Amino acid sequence: MIELEELVTRIEAGNLSLEESLKEFEKGIALSRICQKALANAEQRVKILTDSGAADDNENDFHPLSDLKK
Repeated sequence: MIELEELVTRIEAGNLSLEESLKEFEKGIALSRICQKALANAEQRVKILTDSGAADDNENDFHPLSDLKK
């Protein structure tokens, strides 16, 4: 992420040639895709953990009427 921010700063400075700017832009696109994949993976892991946690919470719910029937 830091590398992507630095790349944007270099491009925005306006000191690069057109060819250098295009190469940096291509690097930026590649870095952006890597970041997007990492974010999607993290979101998936959070979803799995929270869905798993919700299932665990339901198992421990307090049901006084069902306890009386035992």
